[in-house]
Amino acid sequence: MSGAKRGAGRKSVHRPAVEVLTGQHVIRAALDSENRKLEHLFVREGPRSPEVLELVKRARSRGLDVSEVPRRSLSDRFGSEPEEVYQGIVLEAGPLRTLSTVDALIGPDRESPSEGSGKREIVVALDGVEDPRNLGAIARVAEAASVLGLLLTDRRSAPLGNVASRASAGAIERLRVCRVPNLNRGLDGLKKSGFWVIGADAAGEQDLFGMPDKLLTGRVAVVMGAEGKGLRPSTLKKVDHRVRIPMQGEVGSLNVSTAAAVILFELLRRESVRDGRIDPGRSRSDP
Repeated sequence: MSGAKRGAGRKSVHRPAVEVLTGQHVIRAALDSENRKLEHLFVREGPRSPEVLELVKRARSRGLDVSEVPRRSLSDRFGSEPEEVYQGIVLEAGPLRTLSTVDALIGPDRESPSEGSGKREIVVALDGVEDPRNLGAIARVAEAASVLGLLLTDRRSAPLGNVASRASAGAIERLRVCRVPNLNRGLDGLKKSGFWVIGADAAGEQDLFGMPDKLLTGRVAVVMGAEGKGLRPSTLKKVDHRVRIPMQGEVGSLNVSTAAAVILFELLRRESVRDGRIDPGRSRSDP
């Protein structure tokens, strides 16, 4: 991001000194990013897949120590997970570094998209999402939708450890993640930087698919609440538009990560239509 130095405004909060990361996607992402201090790579002895060999090569190119461990001993050394969960490789690394200010999240010198350009910049803010699997799934969707980053709180928020990283398929290792003491103040900071705040709310007055484009372009912060509880009343007061996803069946709501996917990719679809990458009047089956 232009003007923002890597590592500027970063901090680590309530994290163990060393995280044990498992899964090839997670380890690849951690090795490729600069968001963790890399400590040690452990590889099961014996025949290795091309994917594991490539990870070992990457680790050594980063100056990381690589150790072999006896077969079927990764679970004994690192926990009670079945051996196949480790996929023959484990990375010890420091906690995921996070940003501490909204300015660092969006980039202090980054210009807002010009009015009428149809471009958008998105931040996803989470209000009380404490399940690391939900956090990871949202991070995976957010990275796929090319958002600027995630805005979390220091408390009432899921840890950024191995569970979240595995659920994100490593996406959270690549994302900008900002933790702030107070979500409402964080949203105020986004508003001062020109963001509209959109809150996902099953009782919202605006239908997502019927919202005018002008409300969903430029800078948009999408706020998602906890499973079952939704957005807190104090958070709703900061929301500019309460948006609902129209439901057609008997189920009254979606999982928070599924809802985030629907909203983010509706924003992405609209941008693609405006850019001419998608013809809204033509189906994929048309010649």
